[in-house]
Amino acid sequence: MSGDVLAGKVALVTGATSGLGRRFAEVLAANGAHVAVAGRRVERAAEVVAAIQAAGGTATAVQLDVRDAASIRSAVEQVEASLGLVEILVNNAGIPDAQRAHRMTVELVDDVLATNVRGPWLLATEVAGRLIAAERPGRIVNVSSMSSFQYGGEGAALYSVTKAAINRMTEALAVEWARHHVNVTAIAPGAFASEMMDGMLERMGDITAGFPRRRLGDPTQLESTLLFLVSPASDAVTGTVVKVDDGQMPR
Repeated sequence: MSGDVLAGKVALVTGATSGLGRRFAEVLAANGAHVAVAGRRVERAAEVVAAIQAAGGTATAVQLDVRDAASIRSAVEQVEASLGLVEILVNNAGIPDAQRAHRMTVELVDDVLATNVRGPWLLATEVAGRLIAAERPGRIVNVSSMSSFQYGGEGAALYSVTKAAINRMTEALAVEWARHHVNVTAIAPGAFASEMMDGMLERMGDITAGFPRRRLGDPTQLESTLLFLVSPASDAVTGTVVKVDDGQMPR
């Protein structure tokens, strides 16, 4: 999916060096956005930038550790200096816990909370604060998960809790920033092919037999939802979490 609906818009995508984040960065660039590809692995961010540029897009690599408040401020400042004010933020960075709750170390608990909740909060407030000061509208899209609505006890309780927090963060910030025309929404994917999903499949085996369509989602199937949420067409859409799960989960 490509076009110019986002022509000249500056977008920052976290966790963009692989998986869904990389695909999000690529599709935003293909639709005209100038994309900051952010991640801890700067060499991999550079690879994504090279791929975007080879396809005719505009992108720059930014090193970002969402667990570090100073890194967040520095990354946003770097993007502003190289591309301009961030108008689109895709809060995609996240990590799984992959352990039973009572067996998790304090260090792992802190890491998951810092990456999945504290980091997205700080980044959203950093970007929104600059938009509000500049009196400019913007779009913030948080990446949640269907596990925020349902958890089957398979050993990812804290991940489920953090994604539920992302949903509530989306709703609360949308209300607070509506007067400033900063829209905050979220996408809750089901089981989609990604590096994180690969790790889950290694632990659990094939999980698709229980899905009505017996398949994992393809990352390209998230493109239309993302593009809608960051485009002018979604001007009145804020504070909502869009479920995109191929009918995998019950309602």
